[in-house]
Amino acid sequence: MSAQRQRIDGAAAYLLHAYPYSETSLILEVFSRDHGRLALLARGARRPRSALRGILHAFQPLELGWFGGGEVKTLAKAEWQGGLPLLRGEGLLLGYYLNELLLKLLPREDAHALLYEAYAVALQALSRGTTEAAELRRFEKTLLKELGYGLVLDRDAAGSPIQADGSYYYQIERGALPAGDSADGLPLAGKTLLDLAADDYGDRRSLAEGKQLMRYLLAHYLAGQKLQTRRVFIELQDV
Repeated sequence: MSAQRQRIDGAAAYLLHAYPYSETSLILEVFSRDHGRLALLARGARRPRSALRGILHAFQPLELGWFGGGEVKTLAKAEWQGGLPLLRGEGLLLGYYLNELLLKLLPREDAHALLYEAYAVALQALSRGTTEAAELRRFEKTLLKELGYGLVLDRDAAGSPIQADGSYYYQIERGALPAGDSADGLPLAGKTLLDLAADDYGDRRSLAEGKQLMRYLLAHYLAGQKLQTRRVFIELQDV
């Protein structure tokens, strides 16, 4: 089958971003469960009477079909799958933060089914009005793991178990080192590392230091790319 005739039908996906293309069309950045992040040309989607205008919304589960073999495929169909209330207020800002991380860090056409499910779970929580930072930390951990940067949080860089009452420095691509062995990296409590490993965010210190760790790691892997949503958060409130 030629690249031009390749066709995908019934793909579960979310819209991450859309921008105009010509007077009547859109380019869609979507995150699909089985095909990863990809760009689709939605012909005629900007026309006033286009059926797509009521379907192509961010943070809503979609079923998409497309064809073509180039970098930008052509959207063939889109169906809304329903089930999620629209995000509002802080939840909407946090949703855009998740989308921006995916757009900047996720390679094109690289499927990550576990990350897709983690994204869906995070959106479900946000749609219910849950805007606790713990939801962001869980998603960020999964994103790093799926990108190949999984965190070892229950053992130090030498393989010894993390001590809850210990003090550590976390170094990128090395892990945690006891404070007595290093003073380079991000300082963290041993309990914070263990709480992060267990996805336990009940301790305020663990939650605060977990946020610092994710910022530290994401800033490194973003390699100088700025997050616009982070700027908005700083202006409105800390996350």
